[in-house]
Amino acid sequence: MFIVVFAVTGFLLGREAYLGMLSLHVASEALQITLSIGSSVAGALIGVLLAPLAQTFFEDELNVAEGAIERLSPAEIVGGAVGLIVGLGISLLAKNIAFEFVSFGGRSGHYLAIVLYLVVAIFCAYLGVRIGSKIGARPLAERGDSMPVKIIDTSVIVDGRILEIVESGFLEGTLVVPRFVLRELQTIADSSDPLKRTRGRRGLEVLSRLQELRALDISERDYLDLPPGSVDAKLVRLARDVRGKLLTNDYNLNRVASVERVDVLNINELSNAVKPVVLPGEELSVHVIREGKEPNQGVAYLDDGTMIVVEQGRRLIGEETEVVVTSVLQTVAGRMIFARPKVQNTSIR
Repeated sequence: MFIVVFAVTGFLLGREAYLGMLSLHVASEALQITLSIGSSVAGALIGVLLAPLAQTFFEDELNVAEGAIERLSPAEIVGGAVGLIVGLGISLLAKNIAFEFVSFGGRSGHYLAIVLYLVVAIFCAYLGVRIGSKIGARPLAERGDSMPVKIIDTSVIVDGRILEIVESGFLEGTLVVPRFVLRELQTIADSSDPLKRTRGRRGLEVLSRLQELRALDISERDYLDLPPGSVDAKLVRLARDVRGKLLTNDYNLNRVASVERVDVLNINELSNAVKPVVLPGEELSVHVIREGKEPNQGVAYLDDGTMIVVEQGRRLIGEETEVVVTSVLQTVAGRMIFARPKVQNTSIR
């Protein structure tokens, strides 16, 4: 392609050079043939020399463009294409209406009109692509019967409790897993650490199960201006762009999302909210399994995982016993219950 283009260009330049010589009354058929052939060959040689450089340049640019397109959803691509066409149409309309006045200035006015048209066309095309892609991304935020989408974090996938929540029907709307979260999960599954590898594989099984239960969308959107490892920042940006809610168990990500005014659904908070309410004075039957941090303390757990610290319960390790709740403490990690053995309470009376 470069050889043909530069050869034709050389031929045209050679012809113009010969026509310019006619003004000097230098006319020769041999000269015309020589200039035409020589300029064509020279142009072809220039094309041969420039082709490798141009190929390298355009390959790099095309690879960048291809990578950016792969990270867009089909709706965004279609929206951007439609926006491009609309933007070019608006620029053409502006050229036909407004630039006619500029053309009255003769040759210089004509060139000025062309330059202004190119500037307006580039601006309208860029603006059309941006607006079109934004509109194309809007359906992602409006799926699930106008319910905002839920963007799943890696911590939620590895945790696994989302399966029970989805099965119970309390989580409405569309679940979205970004491609960069899948890459992070795959990295965890391929880790040399056995614990991390087990958690990563469990997360992949959870995703497979979610796909069987309901529609699970994979978002190809990525943010090249952010470092590849900044998954939390990308999640917050994605949730803000599609006006969705972020589903996470990560406390730090929860705080950052709140600062960015992104709605967060925290499964740990949900778990604490649905735990049975225990009031001081209630009696519970617990199994003391180990000693506590303080002297003579014992530790037991309810079925939902709530920790119970039993005063004077060290001697009851390994036994099933009745306790009386003395106080309840709500912490960031969850709810903690303090109690004392019921037998001790009866003996005091």
